[in-house]
Amino acid sequence: MRQADSDELRAFHAKLMALASNSSDGRLERIFELVPREAFVGPGPWQICLDGRYVQTPSADPTYIYQNVLVGIDPAKGINNGEPFLHASFIGAVAPKAGETVVHIGAGAGYYTAILSMLVLPKGEVHAFEFEPELAVRSRENLRPYEGITVHQGDATRLPLPPADVIYVNAGAVAPPASWLKALKPGGRLLFPWAPARGIGLAVLITRTAESFDAKALQPAYFISCQGASDMEICTRAPDAIEARSIARLWLRDEREPDETAVAVYKDLWLSGKRSVA
Repeated sequence: MRQADSDELRAFHAKLMALASNSSDGRLERIFELVPREAFVGPGPWQICLDGRYVQTPSADPTYIYQNVLVGIDPAKGINNGEPFLHASFIGAVAPKAGETVVHIGAGAGYYTAILSMLVLPKGEVHAFEFEPELAVRSRENLRPYEGITVHQGDATRLPLPPADVIYVNAGAVAPPASWLKALKPGGRLLFPWAPARGIGLAVLITRTAESFDAKALQPAYFISCQGASDMEICTRAPDAIEARSIARLWLRDEREPDETAVAVYKDLWLSGKRSVA
């Protein structure tokens, strides 16, 4: 039997990613297909991560990375290129559009940055933030063929963010910094892995509204901790697992103080479990 070549593998993998996105955006499958994962994860053999343990692939055959697996890009620090189907679902939820400005926090080696950049063509732009200096250099080199991308090295919880339609975060945060929320344009979307308490990890979608921010828990998600956004000291009320899944609205405390509907309270913001809060 004839073996599939790398183009066929990538095309089939892209089809599965498009299904995993749960999106009606017809561009997704083609864009997932056009961005080669092997160009970002480095030359094989690769380190595949499962439950925190790494196993080396038998060879540099790209078959091994066109699966729903974590690929180590800095295994010593536990930094991986994330699961494609999970990211596809996140990208479907945050729905980048042509001409929008995206901020990608935790860009790693740039694979998902490249996908985001193609989704905002034409005239869109992506600002990619990466804390690790070596990875920032690597992502900057990997992303040279793609349009409209600026790579920033440093702590995205402290550096100023440009006004953004989408903020896409690939590191777990106890709570999003207020600066991220204030950077969102009207209708802007923030997607981040929320780690509000031990054993709880949820992808959360925040959407800026006229008066506050809508909040929605999407699905379980566990990521490496976000530098500058992982200090539990900012939390005065942590949610349990049921409360975390009930979130419906986020408020900045300089605009409204917590009330009886609060399920999670932090230094600068709080989350309500009731959409009916006026």
